[in-house]
Amino acid sequence: MNKPTKPIDILIIGEGTYPYIQGGVSTWIHQLIEGNPEINFGLIFIGGQKTQYKKQMYDFPLNIVYFEEVFIFEEEKLPKSKSIKQDRSVINQIDEIHNLFRMIHSSKDKLNFLSNLIGKFKLKDFLYSDTSWEYTKNTYFDKYENESFIDYLWTIRNIHIPIWNLFDVINRLPEIKLVHSPSTGYAGFLAGLIKISKNIPYILTEHGIYTKERKIDLMTSDWFTTRTPFVNYSDTKGNLVRDIWNNFFAGLGLFSYFTADKILSLYRKASEVQISYGAPPEKTDVIPNGVDIKKLTPLIEKRKAHHQRICLIGRVVPIKDIKTFLKAMRIVVNKLPDAEGWIVGPTNEDEAYFEECQNLTKTLGLTENVKFMGFQNILDIFDKISVNTLTSISEGMPLTILEGFAAGIPAVTTDVGSCKDLIFGSIDEEDIKIGQAGFICKVADANCLAQAYISLLTDEALWKKQQQSAIKRVSKYYTYEKLISNYKKIYYKALNWQE
Repeated sequence: MNKPTKPIDILIIGEGTYPYIQGGVSTWIHQLIEGNPEINFGLIFIGGQKTQYKKQMYDFPLNIVYFEEVFIFEEEKLPKSKSIKQDRSVINQIDEIHNLFRMIHSSKDKLNFLSNLIGKFKLKDFLYSDTSWEYTKNTYFDKYENESFIDYLWTIRNIHIPIWNLFDVINRLPEIKLVHSPSTGYAGFLAGLIKISKNIPYILTEHGIYTKERKIDLMTSDWFTTRTPFVNYSDTKGNLVRDIWNNFFAGLGLFSYFTADKILSLYRKASEVQISYGAPPEKTDVIPNGVDIKKLTPLIEKRKAHHQRICLIGRVVPIKDIKTFLKAMRIVVNKLPDAEGWIVGPTNEDEAYFEECQNLTKTLGLTENVKFMGFQNILDIFDKISVNTLTSISEGMPLTILEGFAAGIPAVTTDVGSCKDLIFGSIDEEDIKIGQAGFICKVADANCLAQAYISLLTDEALWKKQQQSAIKRVSKYYTYEKLISNYKKIYYKALNWQE
């Protein structure tokens, strides 16, 4: 769908989400598009490499009239390697490009100037020219000569390659009236460029805090120690690459915050974090997630027994900390030998981590009690479990917890994102009076999680009390209708501004 079938009202730019990844942000995007059938949506998907995204997981609603994929790390599409000699004065242009990147949020003129420079200094020049090599080498010796040059070179290369792809998108994009990004990062950066280029409103909705989540990814990654020279004995070993990436993601975040007209988050504390990361407070606002209560409440009646099953719905990736769930399950099974732990979610995003989790399951003697079930329809799951859990080290406002509440399932989660607000209530006095809808534990506290699971599996009166709190809270504060109504107001205010 490279040409729009109808005029585009709103362009949504997703990074690594809809339509290839299920749940979370993807569900939210699908909800927004389906809930506004009178609005024509365009969609840009940004991914790393095409081979990572083989099958669309959603059928497009009829009001998606434009779809484009942008893959920013495809080595086979890079220009062929060849030596390029350039005038040394080009080094001044590279310096100018870097300086302009720090100022492009301030005006369309600076963006246009930068766009022209990038048009002249092409990707092949960046990759293979003698001037680019000299610039990279000089910067390394000026700032990082005690670190690994190989790490520095590949980091700089990987950070810069997507820029040419993203600028190309602006040049071929059809007319649109509004751009909406569900994150900062590359998606938010492209949305900001489009906002400046086309002088249209830009709405940013952050589900988690992108900059913070990338810091967690970088902290838990083992990329950074393999090529660090053995002569570097400092405590900061490997921090060069991590710091460059952290600064890069922070820069993308700031650019998104400066260019966006409206900066939304899902809960109050996330808004405070956005402001601490540089978001102008006057632009920020909160719109919580919402779920389809009518679709999920029939599961309350369908449930026939108090099953000894705990379910974690999420991707099998390190940020979900599946290993802590497995350790907690070992403690539960010691007390309740028939208890089961279901892990419902895709396992192919980080296959090495999935293998580690499978091995840990065997090591802990849990192969009869723990099941990795892959993606499942939640309508086939919630009437068969008693506890819904998340053991994540970072979350925004998890839809799976709200969906579980609507199906009458209390939750046990780690104290991340808005989980404490969902379980204890925080919106107003009435929300707090509704009462506790589960338990909260510290991140990586397997014993706390296990004791909470055991309490809800063995004390049915407690379970029923928390079930009622869950149903009341989600029905009053977190409905699909409220979500759509809130976004309709924002969309139409922004669209009408142009007329």
